[in-house]
Amino acid sequence: MTEQTLRGSEIFVVDDDETIRETLSALFAPEGCRVTCFSEGHSFLAAARDRSPACILLDVNMPGRSGLDMLRELDAPHYPAPILIVSGQGDVPTAVSAIRSGALDFIEKPFDAALVVARVREAITGWTRANGNGGVGHGHCPGYGDLTPREREVLMQIAGGSSNKEAGRHLGISPRTVEVHRARIMDKLGARNAADLVRIVLSGADP
Repeated sequence: MTEQTLRGSEIFVVDDDETIRETLSALFAPEGCRVTCFSEGHSFLAAARDRSPACILLDVNMPGRSGLDMLRELDAPHYPAPILIVSGQGDVPTAVSAIRSGALDFIEKPFDAALVVARVREAITGWTRANGNGGVGHGHCPGYGDLTPREREVLMQIAGGSSNKEAGRHLGISPRTVEVHRARIMDKLGARNAADLVRIVLSGADP
């Protein structure tokens, strides 16, 4: 699975810290990935608009354009690749804001090498799965068309009865991130609670 998922993939790394860029490049080289690094936002945004990588690792605390600024400029909720925010321990509230702005999840510094590779692999796999099946079975749910691809993926987990922890484990994201996505999904679909959300989905599957 590792080779099939990552080999030949291009990953964008956006960080003003040269050591972080070199470390992440070294982590993904053995996986057969092509890592393209950016130290500032202008060149990154130009490249991201010109082509879509398999995944983006974006530092939230960048000089000039911040990670949040870049998420907005890319229209992150509709960008055709998963974006993982990289943040320092003190940046967690900002990272949560980044998720609300369209990032898939966040990775805290200092990070564990194996964990970063696993999270990127899971992000790419989950993204492909979510966009490949298009949420079959829920396409008639009112408001479903307003959901982003990552919200549809979380919705499928919730509708299947998964807890936040179970959904997070399956999708390779934290339970906290699942909570953020679930709140946005409930708002878009007009659900008052999790049970109401499942009822809406099930009633909309077969009109």
